[in-house]
Amino acid sequence: MVAPDTANRQKIGIMGGTFDPIHYGHLYIAECSRHRFGLQKVIFIPTGNPVHKRRRGITSPSRRMEMTALAIRSNPYFDISAIEVQRSGPTYTVDTLEELHQEGTGEKIFFITGADAILEILTWKDVTRVFELCEFIAITRPGYSFREIDKVLSRLTNVQRNRIHFHQTGGILISSTDIRHRVRCGEPIKYLVPEQVEEYIKEYGLYLLAGPDRDGAK
Repeated sequence: MVAPDTANRQKIGIMGGTFDPIHYGHLYIAECSRHRFGLQKVIFIPTGNPVHKRRRGITSPSRRMEMTALAIRSNPYFDISAIEVQRSGPTYTVDTLEELHQEGTGEKIFFITGADAILEILTWKDVTRVFELCEFIAITRPGYSFREIDKVLSRLTNVQRNRIHFHQTGGILISSTDIRHRVRCGEPIKYLVPEQVEEYIKEYGLYLLAGPDRDGAK
């Protein structure tokens, strides 16, 4: 029998995001990717200070970490890392990947993201090094147009293009933005987020206010 630690160091998926809040769409994509690419584990990494997302009033890292931990705890193949929320300053993917490799997290790391993120990939810090450190699972939905992405792919090397794997899922059309809006308007979010996350949002009064003071801390 192969020791668990050895198995877990083979093919690992990482899924970053603000997770504000985490919802069933995130969980579905992670599970589909794990199954399709034979990943031993998917690690959810809530962002600290995301460079490419400057939305005001992002819920505190501790709240987002706690919601994510609640959402994934029933899946033995899911894990969570505080690697980015513990880092001071802007969050860069290359720094996270370097740190994960230094920790010995997986012999092969797959970065799970929406296909639209590929449109911005050439603006990422040290993108050449990013491609050396991981492969990408780029999630699409039926009917997705590759017109703009093809322009980006044409500017990558053959090796880099081969490290991007497009994966079409049935898609669960849920967005964190819509969930926050629903909470603010007093509309239901049941079946959009795990029950434990829904209870957490209610308990701490999250998303009732717009802007930087909406955290609902008690």
